[in-house]
Amino acid sequence: MDFKLTDIHREIIDLSRQFADKRIKPIIKDADRDATFDRSILDEMGEIGLLGLCFPERYGGGGLDYISLGLACEELEYADTSARVVLSVHIGLAALPIFTWGTKQQKELYLPLTTSGKMIGAFGLTEPNAGSDVVGMQATADEMPDGFILNGEKMWISLSDAADLFLIFAWTDREKKAKRDHSGITGFIVQRNFGGITTGDIKGKLGVRAGKTGFISLSDTMVPKENVLGQIGDGFKIAMFCLDQGRYTVAAGSTGLIRACHDACVEYANTRKTFQTPIGRHQLVKEMIARMYAGYEISRNLYLKAGWMKNNGIANSRATSLAKWISCEYAETAASDAVQVHGAYGFSDEYPVERYYRNAKGASIYEGTREIQKLIQADYSLGYRKDKKDRTELPTWPFDG
Repeated sequence: MDFKLTDIHREIIDLSRQFADKRIKPIIKDADRDATFDRSILDEMGEIGLLGLCFPERYGGGGLDYISLGLACEELEYADTSARVVLSVHIGLAALPIFTWGTKQQKELYLPLTTSGKMIGAFGLTEPNAGSDVVGMQATADEMPDGFILNGEKMWISLSDAADLFLIFAWTDREKKAKRDHSGITGFIVQRNFGGITTGDIKGKLGVRAGKTGFISLSDTMVPKENVLGQIGDGFKIAMFCLDQGRYTVAAGSTGLIRACHDACVEYANTRKTFQTPIGRHQLVKEMIARMYAGYEISRNLYLKAGWMKNNGIANSRATSLAKWISCEYAETAASDAVQVHGAYGFSDEYPVERYYRNAKGASIYEGTREIQKLIQADYSLGYRKDKKDRTELPTWPFDG
């Protein structure tokens, strides 16, 4: 494994950082305070290539790799979590599954639209009473001569109100639903203009207030048969693949949040004085900043390893889960310490660390809670869970090779 970044990787870092400096940082304080979302940010991400950076050029993408995606997520979350969420959901949870599991016709239709940002994708798995317990979902898809009729409610859906395209999971076999047999779940590519779809925002969130999070309601939504993703009954398998991609982007993003906490504390500790000396000279402050740096290095190495494995088509569910779990744990600790370093000022939004503190908590819940990640790791160690040796569904890089 080579840890050296290529010139292209550095260009992606610069591109993402410049975009964040220009479009996210100047507005984020007010956007977070007012819980407002600027839809034009999505258009600009599409224009500069961020929404398609790891897709083949024949679909309008940048032809880049998973490391590039991770680096972009790190830089965007350094500015704010809401910016990174766009790549996690649109790329990791919507477009990459279509690229991996879609038919030739589905790829040719939807990927050019998603890579350009003309269509924004969202992911509909979680429901009001079904999160970690995926087979507890209640959404159904009844087969008709010309397609499927979908009914159900999806909750905690990022970009729900902004998306034009939804990857929806529903039961196509009611007998298997009653038995909680996940082979009865199917994935569907659902366009907003199919009808019967209502979306809305969730108000009063603790964090990621500048990002769209809401619900999707499907009422007799007719979906053509050609919009089934994969095969009937493949839904659970596809959903788990989606979560692998989402967890990777969350891990990379949380790494950026750790770095943001570290840098904010270094700057503050070198200027703020107590007892006539910069607080950075105090040993307990040093301890917190040192812990942030260690957390950043550990988290970055973990997500880079997972990205390298993805690039090479190596089964990486365990590595990705570990990267997600550990980076989120360190991000929570770093954000808590950052507030502590800033003292009373850390308790207000005069400084960004209180926003980091609120944002960090969400990452340990979405894309699989930290408890789920711990169970995954233990199951691998105990031999209860194993990766298939043949992972032909995993696209390898270079995608245009």
